[in-house]
Amino acid sequence: MGESNAMEKVIAALWAPPGESREEYGARLLETLPQALVSAGASRVRLNIRDATVAPGEALVQQWQAPQQAAIAQFWMPSANARFRGEVDAALAAHSAWFAAWLVCESEIIPNTAHPCSANVSPGKHPTPPERTWGWSQASFISFRPDLTREAAIAHWHSHHTRVAIETQANFEYVQNLIVRPLTEGAPAYSAFVEECFPIKALNEPEAFFDAVGNPAKFKTNLDAMMDSCHAFLDFTRNDIIPSSQFDFAHLG
Repeated sequence: MGESNAMEKVIAALWAPPGESREEYGARLLETLPQALVSAGASRVRLNIRDATVAPGEALVQQWQAPQQAAIAQFWMPSANARFRGEVDAALAAHSAWFAAWLVCESEIIPNTAHPCSANVSPGKHPTPPERTWGWSQASFISFRPDLTREAAIAHWHSHHTRVAIETQANFEYVQNLIVRPLTEGAPAYSAFVEECFPIKALNEPEAFFDAVGNPAKFKTNLDAMMDSCHAFLDFTRNDIIPSSQFDFAHLG
């Protein structure tokens, strides 16, 4: 066989050490974790941080885990097999009180072409401070309803809910990550991880979130459609929905 560019995507949830605020923890991760992951063999690193910028969106948080994860790392590897993941796991462990990781299958529904980060960064260089993606990112660990088969939940998600999410929200990036399997012992039994980016006003203005500013009728229609679709396949008792600031480090490798 010839050379292959096949890669596997990993999602890792990180818990902050006791006594360290989310803001302090996030700032520390931005300084050293991306390079540590790249040095360990990861590429296309993205961090989702719970910082002061997204604090106004606290009402949007849904919580299953207690305490809840304070940050998320997303990255790609040639193989997420445990045999080849040792240095990456060590980097994650060194930057958290505890972490959980999953192998996922990514589907990029809406690529961020509207507000991409600057491309004017030389490969291997680290902008100071790290460049934050415009707006904010809703980082969602979701679980399918237990009364549905996995196949039925995915069918609703892909054939119906995807359209609803596109048509009823002001999202400018939308990425679905179906969990293939957990990579770490004790990882919460989520079904998927979803990331959607919105304008900053959508943190605390529902009409902006649902693309219906100044239009109460449209707001109700979009909100009702979204809630109906979510309740059709999600278990709301086992979700962790987190407003976050998104930082991309693809320039590192």
